[in-house]
Amino acid sequence: MSEYQYYEFLALDKPLTDKQRAELRKLSSRAEITATRFVNEYSYGDFRGSPEKLMERYFDAFLYLANWGTRRLMLRFPRALLDAEVARQYCHTDAASVIETSDHVIISLYLDRDPDNYWVEADDRLGPMVQARSDLATGDLRLLYLAWLLGAQRAGEDDEDTIDDTEPPVPAGLGDLSASLRAIADFLEIDKDLMAVAAETSPPLEEPANDGLAEWITALPAAEKDTLLTMVADGEGAQGQALLLRRFRGSNTGTTGRSGSVRTATGLRAAAESRAADRKKAQEQRRREEQARKAAAEAAAYAKRLDELAAEGEAPWKQIDEMIATKKTSEYDRAAALLRDLRALAKRQGEEATFAKRVLDLRAQYPGRPGLQDRFNKAGLPQTI
Repeated sequence: MSEYQYYEFLALDKPLTDKQRAELRKLSSRAEITATRFVNEYSYGDFRGSPEKLMERYFDAFLYLANWGTRRLMLRFPRALLDAEVARQYCHTDAASVIETSDHVIISLYLDRDPDNYWVEADDRLGPMVQARSDLATGDLRLLYLAWLLGAQRAGEDDEDTIDDTEPPVPAGLGDLSASLRAIADFLEIDKDLMAVAAETSPPLEEPANDGLAEWITALPAAEKDTLLTMVADGEGAQGQALLLRRFRGSNTGTTGRSGSVRTATGLRAAAESRAADRKKAQEQRRREEQARKAAAEAAAYAKRLDELAAEGEAPWKQIDEMIATKKTSEYDRAAALLRDLRALAKRQGEEATFAKRVLDLRAQYPGRPGLQDRFNKAGLPQTI
């Protein structure tokens, strides 16, 4: 199997400068490099740069995929938009961890899975995921909770006890994930039953209201307005918007979510396994019921077919003679199929002996047609009385 690696970086808060793009070009002559994106694919060799260092210096999002099973996602946040200690409540495992720099907090999510036995197409997987970064920046903790679930799931698969910790605060809206969060969960293969069990204690997500935003902004101190306007002028408009909305909504990532949980990772995994077993049992029951329904419908249709055949009297036997007379193999097949139906009708009417005699008479008429005789044999038609 050929090797395949895919690297994708995005600059979301601020475009890359010409100087930064030139620096990145030194790492790869083949990469696609724009003011907002760095992408490279490898079918041999490896990337010379360090994803961690590139995230610290240039980029806000990173996705890596290799067809031997490794997947990685990193998202970078300005410190003003994500408290590192809050992030560590959820991200403290090999699968989900926190990287701190002087200006940023980086969430790193890692999956090591079974290899793909086919060529992986990974282009533009990161784009659909980045809205979750913006949502977390404004106080939506669901991304962090999914990171914790990833760690809890991987610990269970590795038979470790290090993640048997108490569940962190459960954010609202786990039962109705955004498209961006679903893309992340799918990429990291977070178990759907585990997510469903986790969502049982998650209240519905309330759409944030911006009523009174204009009046609130008007009342802001001039120094704060100047800071926000400077961020916009300096190309950091998205960061400024997130900071403004968080403050207006009173969003505090340290308090959002349900606290006082008594659930553990082990308990959630056990509940997810039970749910999966119940779901598979229900699916099997539905499959059997559907099979029974189809079988009953087919039996009813065949019974109707035999009723119609009985009403035709000797006509089917004449049709068989005409089919055989053509000397065509396709007509031999049709004749054998019709004889199978006549055999079923004879069995239903208690006339199997009469049917067997008529078939033997047919065989006797055409001893020199091995193709016809072979089709009779394969149809299970009588060869002796």
